[in-house]
Amino acid sequence: MPRDYLIFVGGKFVKTSISHEVKAAYDGRLVGAAYLATVKEMEEAANAAVSAFRKTGRMPPYERSDVLEKISAGIENRMEEIVGILSAEAGKPVKAARQELQRSVFTFRYAAEEARRITGEIIPLDAHVSGKGHACFVKRFPIGPVFGITPFNFPMNLVAHKVAPAIAAGNPIVIKPASKTPLTALILAEIVAESGWPEGGFSVVPAPPELAEKAAADDRYNMLTFTGSPKTGWRLKKIAGKKRVTLELGGNAGVIVDDSADLEDAAARIAAGGFGYAGQTCISVQRIFVHEKVYDRFRKKFLGMVKVLKIGDPLDESTDVGPLITEVEANRVRDWVDEAVNSGAKLLCGGSMEKGSLMEPTVLENCSPEMKVNCHEIFGPVVTLTPFNDMEKAIEMVNDSEYGLQAGIFTRDLNFAFMAWERLSVGGVNVGNVPTFRVDHMPYGGVKLSGLGREGIKYAIEEMTELKNMVIKLPL
Repeated sequence: MPRDYLIFVGGKFVKTSISHEVKAAYDGRLVGAAYLATVKEMEEAANAAVSAFRKTGRMPPYERSDVLEKISAGIENRMEEIVGILSAEAGKPVKAARQELQRSVFTFRYAAEEARRITGEIIPLDAHVSGKGHACFVKRFPIGPVFGITPFNFPMNLVAHKVAPAIAAGNPIVIKPASKTPLTALILAEIVAESGWPEGGFSVVPAPPELAEKAAADDRYNMLTFTGSPKTGWRLKKIAGKKRVTLELGGNAGVIVDDSADLEDAAARIAAGGFGYAGQTCISVQRIFVHEKVYDRFRKKFLGMVKVLKIGDPLDESTDVGPLITEVEANRVRDWVDEAVNSGAKLLCGGSMEKGSLMEPTVLENCSPEMKVNCHEIFGPVVTLTPFNDMEKAIEMVNDSEYGLQAGIFTRDLNFAFMAWERLSVGGVNVGNVPTFRVDHMPYGGVKLSGLGREGIKYAIEEMTELKNMVIKLPL
C-alpha cells in the first residue's frame, strides 16, 4: 500500500491542502501520495531558513561534519527501500538507481571531510611599501540561506550535490524537488531530521513552478542553485536579483573516436554512455564523431552492442534501458527522429516506441548539424554517428553547439588529448572515456548554454561561501 509523504518545512512534516499523486514512469501505478506547498509553506520555509542561519552559520566544522556523516549513514541504512522508490518514480533501472544511492552516500561522506577542510590563508602585505607592518587574514564564511531546485533524473544525488555542500559550509537550504520525483527527497528529509542539523536548516517543498520562481526571486535567499533545462535556468537567473546563482544545465555531449583508439572499449563505453537511463542525463552521449579510417569497424561493433541492450521494466535487475519520464517526452523524441529521417538521416537501429514511454535505443547517421537530433538536447535514447578525416575538424564539430558541458575522447595520441583539452569549449574533457563519466568530488559544470559555476563538493562549497579579509596592523 503506497504511503503518504509529507512535505518538510522548518523542521516539521506537514500535510497541505494540495495533494499530489506520484506515479511510476513505467506503468503508471501509484508510488506514493505527496503534497504541494502553498504560499504559506513557502513563506514558512524561507523564514525558517533565515532564523536557522543564526545557528548553522556558527556551528564549528566538526559538528557540521558529524551531521553529514549521520546523513550518509542514514541513506546507507535505508538503501534498498530508497532504491525501490527512486526506480519506480523516476523509471530508472534498479541497478542504476542503486548506483545513484551509493554515489549519494559518498557525496555526503566526502562533504563531511570537506567540512573540516574549509581553510583560509595569511597574506603578508609588505609586497608593497604601503603594506609594511600589516598582515591580511582570509577566511571563508557561509553565504546564508540557499534555495535549490533539482530535476527528475537524479532525484537523490543531485539533491545531495546541493544539500551536502550547503551543510558543510554552514548554510540553511530549501529544496524544491521535481514534481515527477519528489519522494526520494522527502525520504532524505526524514534522514536529515534525525541528524542533528538545526531545525529550519533544511526544508523540502514540492511546489508549483510559479511558487518556485517566486522563491528564486526572494531576497531572503542569498543564493539560487538550479539544475535543469537551459530555458528555465537562464530565465531564473534573470529574476534572481542580487543573489549568487549557479546553474547546471543541459547539453548535447560529443565524443571523438580517433583511428588509434581501442574500438571495442570505445564502443562499449559509448553504448553505455548514450543509452543509460534512456539517455535522460545532461552528459549523455548524443553526438559521436569517428575517424573515417575506422568508421565502418566502429559502427559494426557499436551497433552490435546497442542491439543487445535490454529494454523494459526498471525494477527488473536485467533491464538496461527503462522508460522516458513521460509519454509526452517519448513522443517528442520519436518526432525528432522521424523529422531527421524525413530530412535525409539514415536510421541504423531503433526509432520505434514500445509499451508506454519505452523507446528503442536509436542510432542515426547522415545527420546534418541543424537537425534537432544534433543541435538540441534530445534527452532520450538517441545518438548520431558522423565520420571525420581531420582531428582539428572533429574538435570544430564538437564545438559547433550552443552547449558545452562535457566531451569525451578516445585516443592513444597524448598530443591530441592535450590539444582537445585546450580547444574544446566545454567544462570538462574525459580522455579514454565518455562525457557521461563523472565522479562526485570533481569540479562539474559547463559553459555557454550549459551553465554557470561549478558543482563537486569542494567547488560547490566555494560557491556557497564568501571570502572575508581581516587586516591587522602589526607591532613594529
